[in-house]
Amino acid sequence: MIGFLQGRLVEASPTLITVDVQGVGYEALIPLSSYDKLPQPGQDLKLLTQLVVREDSHVLYGFMTAAERELFRLLINTVSGIGPRTALSILSGISVTAFRGAVANGDIKALSQISGVGKKTAERIIVELKDKVGAAGAWEAASAQRTLNAEDQKLNDAVLALLALGFKQVEAHDSVRAAQNVLGPKATVEDLVRACLKKGGPT
Repeated sequence: MIGFLQGRLVEASPTLITVDVQGVGYEALIPLSSYDKLPQPGQDLKLLTQLVVREDSHVLYGFMTAAERELFRLLINTVSGIGPRTALSILSGISVTAFRGAVANGDIKALSQISGVGKKTAERIIVELKDKVGAAGAWEAASAQRTLNAEDQKLNDAVLALLALGFKQVEAHDSVRAAQNVLGPKATVEDLVRACLKKGGPT
């Protein structure tokens, strides 16, 4: 398994990039969401990757963020009928945050507007992923609609981390606020999450 590539970006198009890793050129297919985050050709980058092995091919897919790769894996491994190409199209057509919000809220219309995703596929995505996206997706989508300052963003990230660990929404919010009051404004997201976990796991 190839977890990431770290090297120099040689060339890039909206769907395919080449990364020079110590003299070896690796090609990777990427979504538009990652293309927008790429550095200029000639600059260094770290590309998170997923190798998809089929009987007739070995294809490397690349992502600039862990959230993009996580969603890609979730789509191809969980939703019946969705392969790597469709998953890449979904990532190119909607942000990770908006996707999670659409699934959590059962928004078939938002998903069916993505190229390559019809109404039936959108319905299947919601049915098969709703339990996996859950409260974290709804919270993240709601938070994205607000303009957060740096301090609020930190608290929001800590809440999302706790939701992913199984905390209920109110429980996560209250725990993070309590930890912030104890640790003070210099506490990092990791400090807040660690303090919440020390007080006890999700109920």
